[in-house]
Amino acid sequence: MEARLSGACPFHRKGDDRKSAAASSAGGTVDPDVRTGNFAQARAILRNQNVRQAGFLAEQVGRIGSATRQPILFLEGEAHRVQRSATARFFTPRIVTTHYRELMVELSDQLISRFKKEKTGFLDQLSLELAVAVASHIVGLTDSDPKGLARRLDVFFTGDFRAHPNKVTSLIKFVQAQYRVLSFYYHDVAPAIRARRKQRRDDVISHLIDEGYNGREILTECLVYGAAGMATTREFIVMAAWHMLEREEVKTAFLAADEKGKIALLEELLRLEPVVGYLYRRVPAEETGADAPPGAAVAVDVRAANTDMAAFGERPCELVPGREVSAKYGNAGLSFGDGEHRCPGAQVALQESCIFLEQLLQVPGLKLDRAPTLTWNPLVTGYELRNAAISCD
Repeated sequence: MEARLSGACPFHRKGDDRKSAAASSAGGTVDPDVRTGNFAQARAILRNQNVRQAGFLAEQVGRIGSATRQPILFLEGEAHRVQRSATARFFTPRIVTTHYRELMVELSDQLISRFKKEKTGFLDQLSLELAVAVASHIVGLTDSDPKGLARRLDVFFTGDFRAHPNKVTSLIKFVQAQYRVLSFYYHDVAPAIRARRKQRRDDVISHLIDEGYNGREILTECLVYGAAGMATTREFIVMAAWHMLEREEVKTAFLAADEKGKIALLEELLRLEPVVGYLYRRVPAEETGADAPPGAAVAVDVRAANTDMAAFGERPCELVPGREVSAKYGNAGLSFGDGEHRCPGAQVALQESCIFLEQLLQVPGLKLDRAPTLTWNPLVTGYELRNAAISCD
């Protein structure tokens, strides 16, 4: 039976501004033995160098063995530190500012201009195009049709990855998943590899080629970066806009702030509505100091950690612009994870969200005509927001 170490804000109580909390109860692809309940417990698990990744199919991928190199998301220990150090340069604040900021501004301007011309649109589609374009430049997926790339990734990560008791249904799902992966490889990954074998560029795929990765291994890395850099950023942009379009005082506070203040408000929104709700870890059978039983599968409950009064003060389930948070906890809490596997693209996600939302929210007569439909994706243990209809004068 699953044990919970302690509690936080209950769903739907008075003073709870969260839109995605109830959906997170659906969980993910791992059946946990233990669920963390506060910030300290969650961070202790994430910073324990002896525990191992268990979510996002990590344990299934790990059973493949040594025939294929593990994606950076699933690497542990020294192997992870070496690879993380080698790719960190693509995500530093300086690189984001000097290499990608201009791209973010240009893409946002194009998307907002198109929306203003058409007068109507879907916020989730706009955010998908932005997130895919930015991440594809960092990764190196720039040698195929951007709209096709966005569509293929959207279909792949929206799939149902849970096991099904019916063998025929399971087989059909397996074939569908393989088709999506192969389509992504032949349309997007393979052309990028060919182009970079002819002329190296300053991106992740070029780095992987330098390291001797084969096509299958590069494909796996691209899928991981696709989930981390595209899918999650897309959802957060929609969630942040949803809050601000429903609450004029939050929108006003965002637009009135300087960039540092805007980022801080986005971090407060992300603290409240983390896109990834659970981070799963497995405690080794011989480990005795992990604040969880040896061999246990631990669900690190990001929402519970992010609404811990000991870390974030009074009204932890409310959106409070200008909330004072100790640097010890960070404005976004554990929304980007913690420890060795903390999301390297945090700066990218916040920067592109800030630039796009700043332009969008200044469009005259901007209205949210239909709130997005919220569903839960068990693979990434995160919410998905679709059909957010917007219009303008």
